[in-house]
Amino acid sequence: MMPGYAAMVLAGGAGRRLGGVTKPALRLGGRTLLERVLAAVPDARPRIVVGPAQLASGLPVDVAVTSEEPPGGGPVAAAAAGLAMLQPGVGFVALLAADLPFLTRSAVSDLRRVAAAPTLDGALFVDAEGRRQLLCGVWRVSSLTMRIASLRMERGRLDGVALRDLVTGLRIGQIPAYRRAGGDDGPPPWFDCDTDADLTSAERWVDEHPG
Repeated sequence: MMPGYAAMVLAGGAGRRLGGVTKPALRLGGRTLLERVLAAVPDARPRIVVGPAQLASGLPVDVAVTSEEPPGGGPVAAAAAGLAMLQPGVGFVALLAADLPFLTRSAVSDLRRVAAAPTLDGALFVDAEGRRQLLCGVWRVSSLTMRIASLRMERGRLDGVALRDLVTGLRIGQIPAYRRAGGDDGPPPWFDCDTDADLTSAERWVDEHPG
């Protein structure tokens, strides 16, 4: 049996390439992007959304909402805000973007299985071009907490720090060439909706594969 885990969904991005919209609130196939991500981690305890307070409207009662300091301070500041809400004893946390409409429970389970190896600090997916998907991973809480403390000491602040700096030096299990359950050629779990073209592609897939 895999150890329990928490989930943090980072939802504070400005959505500049989509005209400044609140991207997690965009709807796809009858659900918001944020709701789709939360549906992939139904067994996480707790589930935390880091972003604007208005995102709390309509979310399940077990989902907590907090904000990074300062608001809009970036993913490392957001990760620190989410980690601060975890109770002692939570060993692993899924660190996820809020715009992953095709993330699945199965994909999260694969990440958890790899991250649980005693020699690793976390696990993430790698795309076909070898790019690590830093906002689609599972990590040891202790490892992220130590890195954040180190960055605070080095830089005096966390806003504006790049996510790659958070995971620098960590032992990462990488899952390459991921295929969806059933082996189909649908979007990978790390597919994100940064542009209008991304949304159009996502809408087309959802229309062709309802449910």
